[in-house]
Amino acid sequence: MDPITAAALAALAGSVGSEAGRQAWAGLTELVRRPFRRGTVPEPTRDGAPRVSSGELELAALQDDSSDPNRAQALVTALQVRAALDEDFRVRLDEWWRSAQVAGGGEVHNSVSGGVQNGPVVQGRDFSNLTFNMTRGTGNPDPE
Repeated sequence: MDPITAAALAALAGSVGSEAGRQAWAGLTELVRRPFRRGTVPEPTRDGAPRVSSGELELAALQDDSSDPNRAQALVTALQVRAALDEDFRVRLDEWWRSAQVAGGGEVHNSVSGGVQNGPVVQGRDFSNLTFNMTRGTGNPDPE
């Protein structure tokens, strides 16, 4: 499996406006909220704080500010530690990551052919809510 990177998680958190981004983020949220498997987590500290993060706080922090690389790295670290301690979580995280990469799409190949274009050409991926308000003039565009 390709390792989950901070940049990838930050991009995912920033893409929750798309349907694929929302679904991938929801899948990660559901996974992180699953309880640790019994016996895999070290005992809490004396004040009751967990010794290992479930990743929930880091996930929420990154969702609040997807442009902060420190928040993305904190989530990566929490996920890696939890995966090292909980085999079931590691397997499910691997499955989620593979599906998130597929849902995120792959390469984009744009091509414009057929001669002169009489309108805007938009190249890219994952566009939504585009509106073009264009009018055609009846006069000669070159008055000379």
